[in-house]
Amino acid sequence: MTEYSDHHAPEGLRTRGTVIVVPGRGETRETYTRLGRRLAADAYRVRVVDAPDIDADDLDGQLADFGARLTAAADGTAGEDGTEDGIVRPVVLVGADTGALAVAALVAAGDTPAGLRPDAVVLAGLPAHATGAVDAAGSWDDELDVRTSCPAHRGRLTDDTQVRRGALGEPVPEALLAAAYGSEADVPALILVGDADPLADHDALVRMAKSLPRARLSTVRGGHHDVLNDLQHRSVAAETVTFLETLRNELVPLIAVETSDW
Repeated sequence: MTEYSDHHAPEGLRTRGTVIVVPGRGETRETYTRLGRRLAADAYRVRVVDAPDIDADDLDGQLADFGARLTAAADGTAGEDGTEDGIVRPVVLVGADTGALAVAALVAAGDTPAGLRPDAVVLAGLPAHATGAVDAAGSWDDELDVRTSCPAHRGRLTDDTQVRRGALGEPVPEALLAAAYGSEADVPALILVGDADPLADHDALVRMAKSLPRARLSTVRGGHHDVLNDLQHRSVAAETVTFLETLRNELVPLIAVETSDW
């Protein structure tokens, strides 16, 4: 059984870059089918890996293993667009929840053994230090309310027998939180947060974005914790594609608004 799921660019189009998606607590690769297809439709090669399992016992070693796993997942994604290292760049890591923490901590650590050095990262739904978990005694509906208001996404999570219910009640290792929020990595970063996400610390995210050399913090109005898959998923995907295209243009926006009354 493969350790990743693939979404390919439309036939006949040259691949514009490689996107590796890292799920969070309780999520599966199927959780990101909709996002993967949408990014792939814009000619990006998308590969979704399994959610990382990182605890506080050996953070450095586990991050090194995580980096090696991402490197293995990226290898050979170029296909017919073949490049010297078998990867079409830019390579962007997209993480959600603890997947986002693991991505942020990995790039903060620099060049880990056998680790993939991304050209940029997208960090979505970063859990906070103090409120990074829901009440473990809550019901599945309670967890869904924290995750999303999108009926389609709620249905996908409910119907997927591999989704670990109650996972958002699992504590997040403090060492992982510290490594992610303390990052000073000079890697372009798009940080996405829903303004209705009860697990987020918006002030901490503002401080994090300001402390990073090249970061953009985008708040999704009405967005919940699963901000990549919530009701506003089309706009979030559009923001992600805009970031990918800006990255390809050396972080210079391709569209500049001259005047607007809205």
